[in-house]
Amino acid sequence: MTQDELKGLVGQAALQYVVPGEIVGVGTGSTVNRFIEALASMKDRIPGAVSSSVASTERLRAIGVRVFDANEVGELSVYIDGADEIDGRGHMVKGGGAALTREKIVAAQSRRFVCIADESKLVEALGAFPIPVEVIPMATARITRQFAAMGGQARLRAKDGAPLVTDNGQHILDVSGLRVTDPLRFESDVNQWPGVVTVGVFAHQKAAVCLLGTAKGVRTIEY
Repeated sequence: MTQDELKGLVGQAALQYVVPGEIVGVGTGSTVNRFIEALASMKDRIPGAVSSSVASTERLRAIGVRVFDANEVGELSVYIDGADEIDGRGHMVKGGGAALTREKIVAAQSRRFVCIADESKLVEALGAFPIPVEVIPMATARITRQFAAMGGQARLRAKDGAPLVTDNGQHILDVSGLRVTDPLRFESDVNQWPGVVTVGVFAHQKAAVCLLGTAKGVRTIEY
């Protein structure tokens, strides 16, 4: 089974966590795109969605789902999103799609985070995938030095030969060379650095459930 087929499986499986009559939180990325495709089958049973990115907003509107601003609604019952890595406790690395800040905002607004991923994303410890960090541009060099002091190598993410600009108008550093054994502490510490908007370790907003696409079907892991 191809990786895209696995994404389709978990995207479909996530529908069972969407509560009819309630607004759903929707993440960003290629796996979430498959969930959005599946969501079209029950769009008339929900009032709409809160989206974590411009790209997902456009996809949701294209299938006829109303998109609410996060400030227009209260607590969401569920947030469905992918991950670049997820460990055995539900801690994740996210931000490969550059939407980590808005993803963390919507996750914090939701009672339950349902992660949808293929089995290649399950890891023993976070950090093999470069950790995205959204930063204010004037702080880039100093934050790069701070990661270097920890043994990490921070690289400015580029697009079309220029620094990538997020939906929030900021830049992203991708940090490799770190093994994150205490995700809660790492997230808390890095988020305190001046100039960091969000670090892409999701430990405080960890997954409650992971729907993992495997060759044998969807494996459900609860944390």
